[in-house]
Amino acid sequence: MLEDAALVNAPIMIIGEKGCNAEWALKIQSETLVNVFDEMNDPYLRTRKDDVNHVVERILCNLMAGQDDTGAERRRYQVKGRVVIAEEVPPAELLLLAHQGMAALVTRYGGANSHTAILARSLGIPAVAGVAHVLNYVHHNELVVLDGAQGFIMLQPPEVALQYFREQQRTEKKRQAELEKICRLPALSHDGQAVKLLANIEIPEDIPLIRDVAAAGIGLYRTEMLFLNRRQPPDEEEQFAAYGKIVSAMAGAPVTIRTLDLGADKAACEGLCGVQRAGLVAANPAMGLRAIRCSLQEPTVFGEHIRAILRASALGPVKMMVPMISSLQKLAQVLRLVAEEKKTLRHRQQAFDEQMPLGVMIEIPAAALVALTFARRVDFLSIGTNDLIQYTLAVDRLDERVNYLYDPLHPAILKLIQNTFAAGRKAGIPVAMCGEMAGDIRYTRLLLGMGLREFSMYPATLLEVKQVIKDTDIPLMEKAVRKILYAETREQMMTLVEELNAMACTG
Repeated sequence: MLEDAALVNAPIMIIGEKGCNAEWALKIQSETLVNVFDEMNDPYLRTRKDDVNHVVERILCNLMAGQDDTGAERRRYQVKGRVVIAEEVPPAELLLLAHQGMAALVTRYGGANSHTAILARSLGIPAVAGVAHVLNYVHHNELVVLDGAQGFIMLQPPEVALQYFREQQRTEKKRQAELEKICRLPALSHDGQAVKLLANIEIPEDIPLIRDVAAAGIGLYRTEMLFLNRRQPPDEEEQFAAYGKIVSAMAGAPVTIRTLDLGADKAACEGLCGVQRAGLVAANPAMGLRAIRCSLQEPTVFGEHIRAILRASALGPVKMMVPMISSLQKLAQVLRLVAEEKKTLRHRQQAFDEQMPLGVMIEIPAAALVALTFARRVDFLSIGTNDLIQYTLAVDRLDERVNYLYDPLHPAILKLIQNTFAAGRKAGIPVAMCGEMAGDIRYTRLLLGMGLREFSMYPATLLEVKQVIKDTDIPLMEKAVRKILYAETREQMMTLVEELNAMACTG
């Protein structure tokens, strides 16, 4: 938007015509642009005026820096050490706020499993999403206590409450210090079985976090962050530079690169996959043109994407993982495109790993039900629990009104996961899990008992999961899980899982 003539050239013309300063000219032009958006029929496009306002406000903040003696304007944008409260915060904006040192985040819309909430956890930022009418009750500079783990905020807490929460902070710091002691130890269960603990990342800046917890590699690199909030998609060279930087930084540890998962709550570049084209705004984006469906409709962009990943495989062990595969037809299209791009790179005489493993994510119920069909044609499977739960239970994970129905322990979810593990064993390929469930210690023992040996999660939760694994006797879990899988109600399942987590190790 900063490169758009409507924000660059038009204000300059206004300055010349009216003899006003830059700030006033920009304000006049922004009002003109907002009026244009307000007159649009499409509700989605109308809301894009918020993006215009955001960009204009940031420009104004920079233009006015140092101009007022009180510094009030600049203080509006200082978030270091503060809790940021907003209607909603897109992922790219969250990265900016995190860079500025925000302490925590509360949003009016969204839920615990929205992409923004997941990204906040990966950045180590406590967040509570979907707090109705929060902006009606909280005032600027008000004291707020936020508990991201429990999902609540407290306004103007009394001194006794502050003492309690400060003690909780001290306890948490001690717990983290204890966890750091097992950082360099292998991830072995109490009975000696090895478990692979990998990390999910969004951006290259996450690499130090992976090193801090000694993850065995990257189990999910979300490439779409490169494509967000820009007018044109990155070309092959820009992508190769980004992926190569990560692969090289991992120094021989495996890196699983997921192909683009744009759509739903992750809007693509302008014009890519139908974004911002008149008449092509989906009523239900999660069910519409997203992930591999989107990529296959943009063969030129997808071809560059595949080539960049293939070229990165020459720098270290890389796996390519394809999201949202629901049919053999789509998988065949992907395999054909990968084969074609390999030919292109051979013709260019550019290096890549001829044997680079290719796998698919199991995140649609249809894919979980026929997982064996996919397992016989790929090198690995990875279960994406976030979408698998959403699609199986018909619960929009971004809608705070139905978040309570989002249930990883629903019997149908566990049966789909179990079917995927069975498919992997039968086909002789590994099955990983890279959804939020993999990083939640409430489910670690359950998943171990079901057969999971490759967990991928955000670095912030890895040591907690490792500690649970070290305290777990897997054969004991395998026996207990059989009973859990036959439970018919959530209440029965919850009781059995709590018993599972309370079991002491033998020997």
